Amino acid sequence: MKRITKLLVLGCGLTLLLAAQGLAANKVDLNNYQMTEDGFRLIDTEGLKALLDGGEEVAVFDARNPEEFQEVHIKGAESLPEKKFAENAHLLPTDKSQPIVFYCNGVKCGKSKKAAKKAIAMGYRNVLVYADGMPVWEEKGMPIYAGPNYEERIETTKIAPADLDALIKGGAETFQLVDVRDKEEFVEGHITGAVNIPVASFASQSDVLDKKKQIIVYCNSGGRSYNAYRKLMKLGYEKINQAIFADWKEAGLPVVSN
Repeated sequence: MKRITKLLVLGCGLTLLLAAQGLAANKVDLNNYQMTEDGFRLIDTEGLKALLDGGEEVAVFDARNPEEFQEVHIKGAESLPEKKFAENAHLLPTDKSQPIVFYCNGVKCGKSKKAAKKAIAMGYRNVLVYADGMPVWEEKGMPIYAGPNYEERIETTKIAPADLDALIKGGAETFQLVDVRDKEEFVEGHITGAVNIPVASFASQSDVLDKKKQIIVYCNSGGRSYNAYRKLMKLGYEKINQAIFADWKEAGLPVVSN
């Protein structure tokens, strides 16, 4: 009986040891992430997912406005709007060594970085910014909370083929034309001057788009460009139009291939 008891104790001890080793293996080393001159680290999508899954105490804060938070946010995050940081600072953990992560609407949204600097000024020592933000997190299929208005249909502002043709021929540098179809479709034929950013990775590659310019997205019949349009709205772009490639071709306008 004693021998059996000893074996059971040893077995339990081994199980606990293996569990502890598993947790240690899953633990994210924050030192692996780039420290900025402002004092916070930049964490990528996979790193944040690992941090949330690793069992370590971590607080994630959405620095966007409350309406955006209510529509959709990272699962488990709390709303701490950057513009109302001072009045909501009580939401921050009491332990100033605990990792805290701020995010907003992508690389061209400055709210998360501003919030991070405010937290550092308060003495927090492990502050991170998820710069890719909500659009990329959502695009990569990571866990989200979706509010009741998440699937609500939006109205896009369409540009007619003749107007787009005139804009292109005018040679103005005030707009960017984006083909959101797959690469193979783009190579087969596209509108002159368009760049190709497939909708599946649109948010991830959106840093090449200028927020000061008019962004025109198109696909064959409107489905994928609608999704790209919606992503642009969430990324904070204000001058957006949608075009339809099928309408362009039906109007007899030129198509180039490469």
